[in-house]
This record gives sequence, structure tokens and C-alpha cells, in this order.
Amino acid sequence: MLYYKQFLHSTSREWVVFIHGAGGSSAVWFKQLRDFQKDYNLLLIDLRGHGKSVTMPQAIWSQQYTFEAVTRDIVEVLTHLKLPPAHFMGVSLGTILARQLAELEPGRVKSLILAGAVTRLTVQSRLLVFFGNAFKRVIPYMWLYRLFAFIVMPRKQHAESRNLFIHEAQKLCQKEFIRWFKLTKDINPLLRYFKEKDLGIPTLYIMGDQDVMFLEPVKNLIRFHKNSILEVLNQCGHVVNVEKPEEFNQRSLAFIKNQQY
Repeated sequence: MLYYKQFLHSTSREWVVFIHGAGGSSAVWFKQLRDFQKDYNLLLIDLRGHGKSVTMPQAIWSQQYTFEAVTRDIVEVLTHLKLPPAHFMGVSLGTILARQLAELEPGRVKSLILAGAVTRLTVQSRLLVFFGNAFKRVIPYMWLYRLFAFIVMPRKQHAESRNLFIHEAQKLCQKEFIRWFKLTKDINPLLRYFKEKDLGIPTLYIMGDQDVMFLEPVKNLIRFHKNSILEVLNQCGHVVNVEKPEEFNQRSLAFIKNQQY
């Protein structure tokens, strides 16, 4: 089973589940803990091969790496804990997993908060994926990861989130990086399906105005999904919860509270 950590509230029965992105870990949510703990129970999960889940043999050597399989890892934790329906928060690639979980197990999901959401690969991001697939076996994975991090988070004010992801990615091994990178071949078909199907689950997209790769596709998507809204944070890049934590927390918590009435 994946590594997880709970923060229990003395009276609240509401849960928020946090799902990090590829190459990261649950450490990416450290600026959310204090504010969210005030009103909610929290569950943080390290995905297979990431963070403290990296020591699990089944996570490292499993041959089945699909978005559904990786999402089922999360469902296994939820089932083990007998978690009631919860609010799910994802960042970057973790937004795809949160959306996949809502597709597979809609009864578990009260709402979705998707930060730096990946809803479609632009031409630029497809070229990045093509380059990574061409060289993933011959170039040390940290070289590739650093390159990707600088392209997705290029500005000076993105340095903290960029360095955080690079630091956490160093816990991966080359083979694990390759397994995760192979998932990119499934992204576009899956995202096209997500765009076409509105699950009817209240969804908040929180994006940075400097997220040049992923902001425009989200603007397009919410035109078709009636239960989705978009909040854009100014002077902010891809990892909005790290770059603008106060604004991010305020808007996320307000959204969650609206779902409780």
C-alpha cells in the first residue's frame, strides 16, 4: 500500500485528500496544512515510487503503469481507511489522477480542486513529451526533469516551486522515471475523454496567469463543464499552491465550504 499520513480534526467529519504531481511528493502541500487543519481532516498520499512510497517493492517493480492502475493505488488507501466521501485536491499531473478517481469512483468525491491543472497538451508540451520519450533512456533523468521544470516554471518567482519539485524528484531512480514518463502516451486520449464528459461534480480550477502551458486549455474546458469554475492568480506560475499559498488556501477553503450547504 502507498505511504499516507493523516491529520485528524477533533470534531470535523469532513475530509480533504491531497494528490501530488509526477516527480513530487506530499511535501508539496506543506503550505496548505496549517490552514486546512483548522476545519478538516486531511489525508496526504505519496504516489507509487514517490516520496516515502519509493521504498515499497511493489511500487518500484510493478510493470503496470497506467493512469487507472496508479489511481487504483489511491483507492486502495481510501478503502483501507474506510474514508467517507471527501474533497480531492490535485496539482499538476495529480489533477489527472484526481479526475480519473472521480471517473472510477464518483461516490467517493464531493468536490475537486485542481491546481495547475493539466487538461490538454499544447503544441509546446507535446514537443516536450516527444523530446523526453526520445532521450529518456540515454540522458540521466534528472537532466530531463530539470529541463522540464525550467520550461514549465521558467521565471524567477517560480524558483521555490521549481526547486521543490527537483528536490523531490531526486528520490526517484532512472527506471521509475521511465515508467512514469511512459504514461505520457496515454495523456491526450484520456484528456479528450475528460473534456467530453462532465461528471457533474463541483470542480474548482486554480491556475496561475503565467502558466503558459496549461492555462488556456482550462479556459476552453470550463466553457463546456457547467459545474466547473476557474480562479486565476496573478503573477503566478504552474504550482499555485506553493507560489501563492494564502490566496490559494483562501479560495480553496471558500469553495469547499460552499459545497457543505
